[in-house]
Amino acid sequence: MKVHVSGVVPRAGNDGTPDSSLPVQPALANGTINLSIPPTQRTLDVVAKPDKTALSPGESTDIKIHVKDDRGRPVPGAEVAVVVVDEAILALSNYKMSDPVEVFYRTRPALVSASHNRPFVVLADAKDFTQSANPDNIDDVLRGTAGLKAGGGGRAGVKSMGYGAGFAKDETVSYNNIAIRSDFNPLAAFHPAGLTDKNGKLSVNVKLPDNLTRYRIMVIAADGPRRFGTSESNMTARLPLMVRPGPPRFLNFGDTFELPVVLQNQTDKKMNVELVSRAQNVNLKAQGYKVEVPANDRVEVRFPASTMAAGTARFQIAALTAGFADAASFDFPVWTPATSEAFATYGTLDKGAVSHVVKRPGEIWPQFGGVQVSTSSTALQALTDAFIYLYNYQFAGSEQLASRIISIAALQDVLQSFDVAEIPSSEQIKKQMEKDIKELASRQNQDGGFGFWRPHQTSYPFSSLHVIHALTRAQAKGYNVPQKVRQRANSYTANIERYIPDFYSSWARRTVIAYSLYVRAVGGDFDEVKARSLLKETTLEEWSIGSLGWILYTLSNSPQSTEVNSIISHLQNRVHETASTAQFTQDFSEQDYHLVFHSSRRADAVVLEGLMRARPKSDLIPKLVRGLLAHRKAGRWGNTQENGFVLLALDSYFKKFESRTPDFIARAWLGSQYAGEHTFSGRTTEIHQINVPMHYLADEDSSQNLVLQKDGKGRMYYRIGMNYAPKSLTLDPADHGFHVERNYEGMDDKEDVVHRKDGVWEIRAGAKVKVTVKMVASGRRYHVALVDPLPAGLEVLNPAIAVTGELPQESSQNRFWWWSRPWYEHQNMRDERVEAFSSLVYGGVYEYVYYARATTPGNFVVPPAKAEEMYAPETFGRSGTDRVVVFD
Repeated sequence: MKVHVSGVVPRAGNDGTPDSSLPVQPALANGTINLSIPPTQRTLDVVAKPDKTALSPGESTDIKIHVKDDRGRPVPGAEVAVVVVDEAILALSNYKMSDPVEVFYRTRPALVSASHNRPFVVLADAKDFTQSANPDNIDDVLRGTAGLKAGGGGRAGVKSMGYGAGFAKDETVSYNNIAIRSDFNPLAAFHPAGLTDKNGKLSVNVKLPDNLTRYRIMVIAADGPRRFGTSESNMTARLPLMVRPGPPRFLNFGDTFELPVVLQNQTDKKMNVELVSRAQNVNLKAQGYKVEVPANDRVEVRFPASTMAAGTARFQIAALTAGFADAASFDFPVWTPATSEAFATYGTLDKGAVSHVVKRPGEIWPQFGGVQVSTSSTALQALTDAFIYLYNYQFAGSEQLASRIISIAALQDVLQSFDVAEIPSSEQIKKQMEKDIKELASRQNQDGGFGFWRPHQTSYPFSSLHVIHALTRAQAKGYNVPQKVRQRANSYTANIERYIPDFYSSWARRTVIAYSLYVRAVGGDFDEVKARSLLKETTLEEWSIGSLGWILYTLSNSPQSTEVNSIISHLQNRVHETASTAQFTQDFSEQDYHLVFHSSRRADAVVLEGLMRARPKSDLIPKLVRGLLAHRKAGRWGNTQENGFVLLALDSYFKKFESRTPDFIARAWLGSQYAGEHTFSGRTTEIHQINVPMHYLADEDSSQNLVLQKDGKGRMYYRIGMNYAPKSLTLDPADHGFHVERNYEGMDDKEDVVHRKDGVWEIRAGAKVKVTVKMVASGRRYHVALVDPLPAGLEVLNPAIAVTGELPQESSQNRFWWWSRPWYEHQNMRDERVEAFSSLVYGGVYEYVYYARATTPGNFVVPPAKAEEMYAPETFGRSGTDRVVVFD
């Protein structure tokens, strides 16, 4: 309610006192009061009580719900949602259930205000007005700033107001008939749409998982569109004797640690408990203990252990005493050694045999790695490592996700024919594609472009086009891309010129537009008119090789046109050929190549794809293929962009040009031992693989001949790969464009962290640790990733989690506020590592600081912190391998 009062008051003279000789002046007053009307009649009284408030894990109980109106009368037919969740999970985000009454009947501002013009009316003598006012300055008169004598009122102030608005997971194992707890789902129950009966009652049966915890019961009731209510209650899962393991989130190969297990006695008498454990992929130094646990108390027991191999560590812990027992099973990953190494060589055999020397590395772990010999009748096998690289790529920028989608879309028809252990199943690939598409769709901005790491970031033209390219390929392969996302993306692509920033050079602008034309052509829209117009802007010498490849693809439906002939003639003048290979060379002096992710191998692949459409009989095509295959390192190309485009081009080539029907037998010998054979008959993309474990090589001669033979028609493709882990888990620092250092420091007490003279870091268990990673860039670097692996005994303190508490705010070293923001644009805090990313860093010193807590005692390998250019990974730097000892 608002009240307005208007009246008059005496006018003041020169001395500030009321002067009755002067006319009175107007006076205004406003008053506002909020009359709160509580939504009592719209509020339901909801009561939810479990039959049992203390249960055993896996036990069931009924939750009785009673819904009444404001007068206490039952409400039949009310819709009720019931959720039962582990309280510890809710505490991570400090979750509070929203009351729908407050949502629909919240206090709202009036959004209406009154304004009066009386304070702007001034009193002046007519004589003074004519003498003082300047006709040429009438604005001063109207504002009351012309010469006014006593009695004149100045302009009223205006107040601005605003409104805030190992063991198989399914294996059943028992120790003296003890039920092993293994279902640790934090969501105990979700019943979204129950209805109350005529008495306003509803009963929901809930079976608890195996957690030993407190559960929050949250109930929301709605009676039509106007009446709502909520209720919360709790119940606890507990046992007289409880086993509470505290495993680390992961381990590295080479770690030794102590697995803490807490025994809790919930009775009034002491217990003599037998505690036993067994594990897979972990060497336990002790199998069991006898422990006395006082009444209503707890005791911690530790199992010393060490890792055996990379993979998964699985545990079962069981406790037994007279009349009571408890057991739990769990697992966590064991990552490959920090210094694991791998390489592969590829070849073809048309007839006869070929021999390679296989030499065992020096000091290695015999239980890790081995030699893999793969043979096939198609060169698609040569794409395996590149696909695996993209599928398992660790960073999740929009460009990397798009490159993964492109590779799957290109190869999904043949991938499942590969008999390679690392290739995921068709169901896994489908889920990964759907997940990546959903993630990219969530990053789309209103303009149709895409943020690089998350939504609402600036839409970079080239990376946005790359995402649209990937979604177009996925849509063509039958994956669902939301219509709204496609419509925005199509508009963005067709009108790309309006989204290119002014600071882009003409070279970068042409490259972006050429890519947009290619993306449209992939979707069936060949805009030849726009492509020809773009070509006329400048000479072909001013174009990049890759851009001409995209224009060639766009014009490929007119293969004999003047423009196509000119482009192909220009490309032939820029190609570097040998007897077997071809690649394009270009003097590249542009300073904004990072804006378009420039890559020479990508350019080769783009031209290859264009030539296969416009000049399928060109002699350059097989040479470009061999040139691309020759540029692989460890079976793949330099970065995600290169791998995505090369896989597209080579997939098209293999489908188009492998014409001879295979019919041959492939045989293999290692030393004097016959390793096996396989028959390839007809067109197939199957791969026959022979695995030789490293311990076999360790037991035999250090050097042996591997002989491969082909008997029959067709070409045999083969891959010989080896992976191994040196016994030395230490890597020295390396500076190849970056210098990286890592330092640990006690957060609350400097004595909590000690750096010994032998280089080992000692950290007190339970201490908070400040981790500082210093990165020095010797010059301008683009698309930088800084990754720091954690020791398994530490857990990162994520400020986004509510239970983390207050962490120090690192002050900027710069004096100017606009430089105070972090140097990185995005960061990830994961179980085993932290990551920071920036699209551009200038030459200088940068620090990345985060905090962790020492949780698990042990001796841990810490892989080096590493900085690299994601699209030029040969530009990198790393710190050395560290050792961290967490002690009591």
